[in-house]
Amino acid sequence: MTIEDVQNRPDSRNMPIHKVGIKDLRHPFVFTDNGHTQATVGSFNLSVNLAHDQKGTHMSRFVALLNENCQQLSIKSFTELLEKMTRLLEAKTGYIHAEFPYFINKSAPVTGVKSLLDYQVSLDGNWSKAESNINITLVVPVTSLCPCSKKIADYGAHNQRSHITVNAKINNDIFVEDIIKLVEQQASSELYSLLKRPDEKHVTEQAYDNPKFVEDVVRDIANALNEEGRILAYTLEAENFESIHNHSAYAVIKNNKSTYTAGA
Repeated sequence: MTIEDVQNRPDSRNMPIHKVGIKDLRHPFVFTDNGHTQATVGSFNLSVNLAHDQKGTHMSRFVALLNENCQQLSIKSFTELLEKMTRLLEAKTGYIHAEFPYFINKSAPVTGVKSLLDYQVSLDGNWSKAESNINITLVVPVTSLCPCSKKIADYGAHNQRSHITVNAKINNDIFVEDIIKLVEQQASSELYSLLKRPDEKHVTEQAYDNPKFVEDVVRDIANALNEEGRILAYTLEAENFESIHNHSAYAVIKNNKSTYTAGA
């Protein structure tokens, strides 16, 4: 018995669809970054364009693609996965969004005790015969210490945990850990999951010696991003979860490097 493939029927409404596919499919894979590999679980959105005369896409092919071709993933292989999906679905343009936690095994600054710290990573890409693009979004938690509080207080200064979000258009040669290190180096102090007393003393004093407003943090990170040739454009956000206010301090810098002029 022949079973009809209904989505292959022609459609007479003459209306193309920009994106059609599946959302929020969770899938385990091994992520490779700068020689480091780790198992993780991602949430995937996969879609393609649909021609004006085609009734439907082949939804099952998206799932099959991940099961057959996404046991391992890296920034470099993400473009290959995009191309393979677009060709498999017989489309002109394909889109993939993948969001997953990434862990770094960090050594405490004095005792060297190791612990895992998590970062949220998103990869967004599109592929066609004409062009391909990859954007990465990273949420990097850091510490910031208030310069004003340090200046006016007789005892100490208030500090807080801050989230730095970098959304960047990148080439295939950069690594997740490269961007994380770039961000952490511009904070009052970086974060660790596990600190012994000598480590806690060190990071507390480090932050005290390196106070930064949210404006300082976002500008210093932007300067570092401007020097990174593998980042082609970016939107940078800094949010300080204030410890003495019931609100956050917030700053944003956007830069399409091809049109950037210092001081503009």
